[in-house]
Amino acid sequence: MTSRRNLLLGVTGAGVLTGLGSAAPATARDDRTDAEIYGVPTADPLISQRADPFITPRINGTYYFTGSVPEYDRLIVRKSATLAGLGTAAESVVWRRPATGPMGGHIWAPELHRIDGTWYIYFAAGDADDVFRIRTYVLEFPLADPADPAGWTLRGRLATEWDSFTLDATTFAHRGRRYLVWAQSEPEIAVNSSLYIAPMANPWTLGGKPTRIATPTRDWQIQGFRVNEGPAVLIRNGRVFVTFSASATDARYATGLLTASASADLTRHASWTKTPGPVLTTDEQTRRYGPGHNSFTVAEDGVTDVLVYHARDYRDITGDPLYDPNRHTRVQKLYWHPDGTPLFGIPVGSGGPIVRVSPAGMRRAFIRHDPAAGAVTVPDGPRDLEHTQFRFLPAADGTETIQCVSHPGRYLRVDGGTVTAGEPARFRRQRRAGGGITLQLATEPDLYLRHERGTLVAGTRPGAFTLS
Repeated sequence: MTSRRNLLLGVTGAGVLTGLGSAAPATARDDRTDAEIYGVPTADPLISQRADPFITPRINGTYYFTGSVPEYDRLIVRKSATLAGLGTAAESVVWRRPATGPMGGHIWAPELHRIDGTWYIYFAAGDADDVFRIRTYVLEFPLADPADPAGWTLRGRLATEWDSFTLDATTFAHRGRRYLVWAQSEPEIAVNSSLYIAPMANPWTLGGKPTRIATPTRDWQIQGFRVNEGPAVLIRNGRVFVTFSASATDARYATGLLTASASADLTRHASWTKTPGPVLTTDEQTRRYGPGHNSFTVAEDGVTDVLVYHARDYRDITGDPLYDPNRHTRVQKLYWHPDGTPLFGIPVGSGGPIVRVSPAGMRRAFIRHDPAAGAVTVPDGPRDLEHTQFRFLPAADGTETIQCVSHPGRYLRVDGGTVTAGEPARFRRQRRAGGGITLQLATEPDLYLRHERGTLVAGTRPGAFTLS
């Protein structure tokens, strides 16, 4: 069967994503639960069999979701007052493909944007007689509730520089100007798709020539197919970040990152820098495969950044992965390094809320387990987020084990005064009168965890920790 990759021809309103904040770190006096600290739903998946997920920021108290359905035949919208509620929200079909002609083929990767009080859906569609003749189209909705199927009208095809394979359009506004970023097969370039940016004259029309800002060149971007696609935009810390997806839509699918200065001319190729390696990939430990085609939103607290993406629960696929239905929508917290760059970590898998543990008064230092040696240290500003993430798993007797998120079969363990990652020890978490917590070893009540010169140890003097 022909694949879309073989066709080698080939956000919402202004400023919504500008200045997004990460969740505030835990303070000395913090009575929040772990779930409140994490700030993001832990149901995984959040929505089954919905690929290319897009969740708007909360608009007038409501989140809206759309994504690709396995049948590739319709556009859907869900709505909820909470991110978690999207998982069980009723799904409204707002548009179905025609039986014949243009847009009668595969319907892919819708995005829902509110621009100047009007809703728009950008989506890719093939023709009935050639389902892979994919082009980008725009629907418009002037009313308040985009989940209402009545009132959506077709604005038409969004014309680009070339009449070629075109998909995954997203739009954003920055410094008073609106842009479109999309994936396209440019004639005479022997890749499946590259990324382009152009200013917009209005929400359905380009207002200038396109600039190619990324093309698949590195090894991790050309596995199976030569693909850069699925752009998503996040403006933060004086920079414009664009994530994208690369390679085939199986376990090799991965997420990359482009960065430009917020003051740069975004329509110049030289303004953009591609991070050499992927920022989110398949993880065998958490059993999440092919994470990609992401979007960004903000949690109910108004400050916690949320990464939205799809991934499968298994590696092996029968037939063309494009027709495997089990790319599920997942959400997890997006973290930030002190230098203002995003920390993606890994697809975290299933389980309860996730926290990072810092010695009291050391907000940039985090407990970290070494995935190779099993040693547990407390480095300052570690960049490998995944090895600093833990889950406190409660037992019926009130004790807890501390599970390593990046290696779910490992837990903090205590052997004498040495703390390593391995078989689980049981702890009692106790709040300190002066703020923070202590961690007491349940089987040896005279022993507590504490920080000593960059190492986590156990001793009779309790250490104080904060969670974030």
